Amino acid sequence: MRVCGVDDAGRGPVIGPLVIAGITIDEKKIDELRSLGVKDSKMLIALLEAKVMAQVIEKLKPDVAYVDSSDTRTDRFKNNILDRLTFTPRIVSEHKADINYAVVSAASIMAKVRRDTRIDELKRQYGEIGSGYAHDPATARFLRDYYSKHGDFPPIVRRSWKTLRNIVADLAQTSLV
Repeated sequence: MRVCGVDDAGRGPVIGPLVIAGITIDEKKIDELRSLGVKDSKMLIALLEAKVMAQVIEKLKPDVAYVDSSDTRTDRFKNNILDRLTFTPRIVSEHKADINYAVVSAASIMAKVRRDTRIDELKRQYGEIGSGYAHDPATARFLRDYYSKHGDFPPIVRRSWKTLRNIVADLAQTSLV
């Protein structure tokens, strides 16, 4: 039986992409992933993630798909995926699937590696952007400096984040003083 694991990397940062990756493997080879030491590489909105995960599953066509649910209601997440498929695999939607299933751990690692590569590309393009997380002082400094210089944020940021609104408000207050 063919199974697939799907996971994401980059859900938390204000800078950089959300990457979703999937792998397909014969069920008999899952123990090989475990023996290789495949572990979770890390301890958008759920509907968007379900849509993209469905696209990955549609392409991979597994018999069973294990997904790391980003929705608090794992059944709803599973159904959001199933509603978008042209076939009906068994979907196992769980929190911490990236820890519980080696095939999802492998997908998680792939997603993280791809995201890290993209962050390195962004650093070459924009200079020091920090880790991309709002709590990182280097990231906060980059966002503040960029906005001060250009009057807008770069296209690499998640514009709906409160972090950006706070920077704009802080800079507006500073200019009033």
